[in-house]
Amino acid sequence: MLTLTNHAQDAVRTLTQDPQAPERAGLRIAAGNQGLELMLVAEPAPGDALIDDDGARVFLESQAANLLDERTLDAKIEGDKVNFFLASPEEMS
Repeated sequence: MLTLTNHAQDAVRTLTQDPQAPERAGLRIAAGNQGLELMLVAEPAPGDALIDDDGARVFLESQAANLLDERTLDAKIEGDKVNFFLASPEEMS
């Protein structure tokens, strides 16, 4: 299952707790034509896996969940921009 660093938790909470975000919003990660797509959504789609990591809600589409198994989501916040990236557990040590 995908894990989140503290930075990723903070970034997801920042996005989902924005006053313009839907109540109980989450970051959805889905496989797309150009790779993985990240989007802020009000609720998970049917079949999505839910990660609720200390209030950071992430919804994983089944194909994305398979691709991201044993991976770690990290993030960097610079001003009003959030950049998410992946690292294997070995790269995080």
